[in-house]
Amino acid sequence: MAAGTSSGRRFGAFSSAERRGEALAAYGFILIPMLLFLTLNIGSILYAAFISLFKWGLRGPTGFVGLDNYTRLIDDDIFRIAIGNTLYFAVIVVPAQMALGLFLAVIVNQKIRGQTFFRAAFYFPAIASSAAITVLWIFIIQPEGLFNGARTALGLDPLFEFFGFPPNWNWIGRSETALESVMILNIWTTSGTMMLFYLGFLQTISKEIYEAAAIDGAGPWQAFWKITFPMLKPGHFFVATVSVIGALQVFDQAYIGGGSQGDPNNSLMTIVLYLYSAVFDQISFGYGAAVGIVLFALIFTATLVQRRLFGQAPSW
Repeated sequence: MAAGTSSGRRFGAFSSAERRGEALAAYGFILIPMLLFLTLNIGSILYAAFISLFKWGLRGPTGFVGLDNYTRLIDDDIFRIAIGNTLYFAVIVVPAQMALGLFLAVIVNQKIRGQTFFRAAFYFPAIASSAAITVLWIFIIQPEGLFNGARTALGLDPLFEFFGFPPNWNWIGRSETALESVMILNIWTTSGTMMLFYLGFLQTISKEIYEAAAIDGAGPWQAFWKITFPMLKPGHFFVATVSVIGALQVFDQAYIGGGSQGDPNNSLMTIVLYLYSAVFDQISFGYGAAVGIVLFALIFTATLVQRRLFGQAPSW
């Protein structure tokens, strides 16, 4: 009896030591990624906040200005245009990306012939070069491009003229439609990524729930709205967060379409493009850092709002 008790104690001590060793190994594995995250993400935000309090040029700080850079932002008309363009972009693009991504995910989640092909085809624009796709898009929608040619060939010019778009309209070269042209491009190129996210969440829903609903007489449309859509709530939050962050950080397509000044007439000026212009055109790193801090605050606030909206209150 004593021998059995002693053996049990040794086994318990060994198990406890083994668990501590596994915990230490786990912390060791995550130590380097956590240090990189704190340095490259949190550290860069804090350093940007520090730079924003100075007048900072190529040779470093030339004087402490406090909150003057932020005051300058408030009085800057172009920055207000950039905020308006960015928010307008996000309000239109985010719901469209989510709706199209969910629609594609529901389609490719069905047992259809060529399922793998369609998944790859819908996702392909997301992995292609954004710069290359943007340049191709500009060629398609230029005055003598494929889009205007196709609308003329199909006899749709009267319809477009009714809405104020005559033949050979320069879609990305006119301020009335430049931002909308980039919106359409962005929705198309990113919907595949949203599809992939939604597809992962769709596959976590048990098939037995749909079978039970079918027995109760629920049709496909009722099953979608009563089962699929509500159970995708965590997916909606994740996809919306990723989509909003991407929309608020839009840069490359606006830069290729309108240059560093967001031409024509600042219609393509976004917050990140304005940050780029402040740093590389004006050589004003302190002012650019202030723009970055405002963008960070905007993204952080939008994320908190979405957590509340989707019923996931912050744990802190």
